Amino acid sequence: MEHLRFVFFGTPALSVIVLEQLKKAGMLPSLVVTAPDKPAGRGMKIVPSPVKTWAQEHKIDTIEPETFDDTVLERLEDEDSDVFVVVAYGKILPQEVLDIPQKGVLNVHPSLLPKLRGPSPVRTAILQDEKTTGVTVMRIDEKMDHGPILVQETYVPPTWPPDARELDNYLFMRGGALLADVMPQYINGEIKLQEQEHDKATFSKLFTREDGLLDLSDDPYQNLLKIHAYAGWPGTHFFSSNGTRINVISAHLKDGALVIDQVIPEGRKKMHYEDFLQQS
Repeated sequence: MEHLRFVFFGTPALSVIVLEQLKKAGMLPSLVVTAPDKPAGRGMKIVPSPVKTWAQEHKIDTIEPETFDDTVLERLEDEDSDVFVVVAYGKILPQEVLDIPQKGVLNVHPSLLPKLRGPSPVRTAILQDEKTTGVTVMRIDEKMDHGPILVQETYVPPTWPPDARELDNYLFMRGGALLADVMPQYINGEIKLQEQEHDKATFSKLFTREDGLLDLSDDPYQNLLKIHAYAGWPGTHFFSSNGTRINVISAHLKDGALVIDQVIPEGRKKMHYEDFLQQS
């Protein structure tokens, strides 16, 4: 498939995982579309997205549109792409973009669609204690995560609950491998698209930092699910008796009780929770 042409839309490190799987299969995009550079870190230095960094390392042109105006649309049309690929780009593509490639726009979504459409499927799956998860390669239509399915793969994590970041990484790795396998067949018209069972759709939401507040008097298992589901973002926290914000890094269950292992108290470094209690 050395003649297959596609544009890749993506922004975070999870998108890079998919790009690496495509690269392994000998597929590199002709153009990368990503979010504009933005401030990051304590010094708020302007940095490129992980996808832009990857593209620069592979000498692939990038564009970082704020909006899809006529100039951007013309640039995308000039690529003469068979297909576009979207992985965690961060913006909803307008219909004018979806209409450009000959074979439409493909997407990797880390759930077994129609389950858990929306922005946070992995974290929601852990939060809801759904031990069977998976990844879907679909064709995007005008509705969110609504389009027909090319291929799906089911996954049952060997330990439960998993860290959301680790599950994210695994599902995007498998999604990238599935995409690399199925994209040539799709371009050649060898894939029968499967309409989703829309009446069975469930949805995930975009989490905020406030969602990570723990009530330590709640059910211990539900709190453990929250700690694993919100790992990385939005994180979990509670407030000590003197009002100090305590960010929870890890915990486990023992005899049905939640045991907090590591924390980061506000303004301090990571430490064992027992050490924090002794110092308080």
